Amino acid sequence: MSTPMIVLLVILAVLIVVAVVLYFLGKKMTKKKEEQDAQMAAVAQTIPLLVIDKKKMKLSESGLPQAVLDQTPKMMRRSKMPIVKAKVGPKVTTFLCDAEIFDQIPVKQQIKATVSGLYITGIKGMRGPLETVPKKKGFMAKLKEKAGM
Repeated sequence: MSTPMIVLLVILAVLIVVAVVLYFLGKKMTKKKEEQDAQMAAVAQTIPLLVIDKKKMKLSESGLPQAVLDQTPKMMRRSKMPIVKAKVGPKVTTFLCDAEIFDQIPVKQQIKATVSGLYITGIKGMRGPLETVPKKKGFMAKLKEKAGM
């Protein structure tokens, strides 16, 4: 066998091993996420909130309690997270929000939110349905529109 053929076989073997490892890690992480979602659903409660402000910011700048910051992984502390400041009764509280519903949360309006600890997992309109935010058009969609297609 020639040297390039051996190199290609070694690279192929390494890629196959990496693919198998990623498959099993993905399966394990999926199972872990399902368990966490079940736990969050078990302790979730619906409460009325008056949303004061919402932003994507670093956890260290968000004003969350120190206990929450200590529990988060080091990599997550540097990344920007969706943060919602809301008034619950007479008290202003800082919540983390699910990234999927962050864009739907209206500012300076009252909503009913499904909250699990300090994490907002779902929202409903207090007085009727919420306004849906139109999705941003992609680059190619804008070009097609300009071209008149």
